[in-house]
Formats: sequence, C-alpha cells, structure tokens
Amino acid sequence: MSRFTGHTVIVTGGASGIGEATVRAIVREGGKVLIADLQEKEGEALAQQLGDAAIFQKTDVTNEADIIAAVARAEQALGPLTGMVNNAGIIGAVGSITETTVEAFDRTMAILSRAVFLGVKHATKAMKPHGKGAIVSLASSAGVMGGLGPHTYTMAKHGVVGLTKSAASELSGYGIRINAVAPGGTVTPLTAALTGGDTEAITEFIKSSTPLGIPCLPEDIAGGILYLLSDEARFVTGHTLAIDGGITTSVLNTSFHHDDSEILLHAGQRTEQ
Repeated sequence: MSRFTGHTVIVTGGASGIGEATVRAIVREGGKVLIADLQEKEGEALAQQLGDAAIFQKTDVTNEADIIAAVARAEQALGPLTGMVNNAGIIGAVGSITETTVEAFDRTMAILSRAVFLGVKHATKAMKPHGKGAIVSLASSAGVMGGLGPHTYTMAKHGVVGLTKSAASELSGYGIRINAVAPGGTVTPLTAALTGGDTEAITEFIKSSTPLGIPCLPEDIAGGILYLLSDEARFVTGHTLAIDGGITTSVLNTSFHHDDSEILLHAGQRTEQ
C-alpha cells in the first residue's frame, strides 16, 4: 500500500504503544516519520529498525523549543511536513479531587493539553506555506464523557476535543484539516502499568469492560489515525472519532474511582500512550 508516499509525519510519543503502531503503519504505507519521544533507547531502536523511512528526535512535548526543533528536523531530513500526530500522554494526577496537588495537576495538563496546543501551533506554521496538511490529536473516551478517567486526565482530554473543534474553522482556510481520535481502553505499556505490567490482566479487563467483548490493540487506534491523516478523509475536519468498542454508547461503568489510585500510581510516570 502507498497511501503515504511523499508524506512526512511527526508522531509524538511514537516510541511505544499507540504511537509506535502508528509509526509502523505510516512507514508500511510509504510514508516517512519523525518519532518524537523522551524514550531514547526505544525510539532509536524503532527508527533503526525502520531504516531511512524514520528518524528519532528526543523531544519533551511540553517544551516549545523541542517541538520547534522536531518540526525543523523533520522538514530538513524527510521533507515538507504533511501530518502531525499529537499522541504523547500520561495518566497523570490520580485520586480524589480534594487530594490532587497543584503540581500533579500542572504536570498532567502540560503533557496532555499544552503539548497538543504546541503540536497544533507549530505543525500549522509548517503546513501553511504548502496549503495542505492533516493534524490528529489523541483524545480519549474520557474526553467525550464524564466518569471514564481520573479528573485531570478527563479535563485535559475534553480540552483536546475542544481545541480540535475550535481550530478546525481557522485551519480550514489554510487547507489544513484537524481531527481527534478518542480511544477507549487499549492494551499498551501505559495501561499495562495499571496492573503492574501484567499485559494479560489488562487485556482481560479491557475485554470484559467493552460492549464488543474484545480487547482494543494499538493497531486498532492506528488505523483510525491513518484514515484521518489520509486523503480518504479529505472532507473530514473538526471531528472526534471514537474507537472504543462501544464504551461511550454503553451504560457500563468503567470509571476510575479515587479508591483505584494505588494501581493508577504505577502509571504516573509513563510518558507514552
């Protein structure tokens, strides 16, 4: 397949999980990718494995200078930027709203909210001269409903949906489309950390809490991201695509209550989805 021949895409948090699956899928379909991540070992190994189609750039997505540098390197080494995937994320602040510290709140919002703003801002600057481009940001089922995630995470993911809608009209005038993907529970290193790294346990949990009764894999989310990046979605902008097995249409309660904070803390320092 060659849907992305001639395309250059940046994927933040691209060294593992949903980001890695997206990187691999883009390269498989002829595109070139800059993997922007803090995980140097994993990112370098993935880029080496994919050959000339991928490069790694150590990137703190909360740092504007790092985002600017990633965009500049992508265009210099791979070609004009045609796609941006704002994927990097953490679970972040957990526990009762009354016990959440300002420091934990700020860190969570920086990675899940400010980083998306920076990605959209600088991808747009790079794409405007070419009159085309596509941006996809990772929201969450927690970004379209309440009670599906920790409080700050839910707030930040609602913000991703809001920015996607807000920016769509402005960016349309430049020929740039912006959309979001809202995954439900997905089997990744981030979610496996909720069970102390037990992938089998998190797979069973996601399977049992999803109306379709099957676990969601990173490749399932990557497929939606690629659709929104591609010319097949040329008439789609400002949209949030739920890929959640029916969670957001179900009465099933998969909330993370404050009593779950002990297992959530295992994921507090992860930086990828």
